[in-house]
Amino acid sequence: MLIDLRSDTITQPTPAMREAMFNAPLGDDVLGDDPTVNALEAKTTQLFNMEAALFCASGTMTNQLAIRTHCRPGDDVICDYLSHVYQYEGGGIMVNALSSVSLCHGERGKLTPDLIRDHIYSPTDPHKPLSRLVVLENTVNKGGGCYYTIPEIAAIRRVCDEHGLLLHLDGARLFNALVETGEPTEAYGQLFDSISICLSKGLGCPVGSLLLGKEAFVAQARRYRKLMGGGWRQAGFLAAAGIFALDHHVQRLRQDHTRARRIGAMLAQLPEVEEIYPIDTNIVIFRLPPNLLATDYVDKLARQGIRAITFGKHLVRFVTHLDFTDAHLTEMETILNHSEPGFCRI
Repeated sequence: MLIDLRSDTITQPTPAMREAMFNAPLGDDVLGDDPTVNALEAKTTQLFNMEAALFCASGTMTNQLAIRTHCRPGDDVICDYLSHVYQYEGGGIMVNALSSVSLCHGERGKLTPDLIRDHIYSPTDPHKPLSRLVVLENTVNKGGGCYYTIPEIAAIRRVCDEHGLLLHLDGARLFNALVETGEPTEAYGQLFDSISICLSKGLGCPVGSLLLGKEAFVAQARRYRKLMGGGWRQAGFLAAAGIFALDHHVQRLRQDHTRARRIGAMLAQLPEVEEIYPIDTNIVIFRLPPNLLATDYVDKLARQGIRAITFGKHLVRFVTHLDFTDAHLTEMETILNHSEPGFCRI
């Protein structure tokens, strides 16, 4: 049995999701007449109480469209050093938006009002760019799946309002946070100028993310999507998967979180594991000793039938997901328990 915990992006559409996809009514989304895309966009705007939405291929695309639409050349974006928009989007802030970046160093990648205040440039200083946009990530991937709560975000929103800054949410795993906090989606629509939500991680869709915001903002983002080659035609096949996921796959995310914590309990028994990040949602990050490289450890795990990825020189990441079941969890426990002590030590 192969145990693949490299990412929650590896999920396959369920049979019921495939059925919904192949039965979806289709049109031409570039011309605005794909009824299933339109239904997905309307569903998410209602869910978050926002004016408009744009269905795109990836979370990177929705994040980059948001930053480009919000910012002017020479503006400055405030985000954490660990954030996806800085670490994993190919320098897109600089390439697409022609903007600079002010990097904060928050606890596990989370920003605070004080951190943001410390990185706001004076608009009267001609030596500095104009601070324009703050980007939060929820949950924080490189922070081990930690999340913001509504009160924390509201405090950040107040700082943005005080200084005339816009606020964008990279909500790649937002629903993982929401099933933990129980907070309403509508509250997010009131706090953010734009929101990116990903469908192809824990929600189990094959492709797709949505960008939400005001009508004028989304209309401009749609133009930039076309400019980037992101216009697609009968995209309703993919949008149908998103509708199905939002209807059926949100609450089951709790199962992923429970299994992640069980993995953490297994890792705590291994002599080669020096530290385990707090497990808040479906991401498990653990640290190895200085004499053990993560690359070597991951290779040896793979030979045991467990796939993971490195997350630093001595860090390894597991991510639980729709296709990781209790049977996989039991098999994983058997492998780890029956391996010789420190079997991955060099």
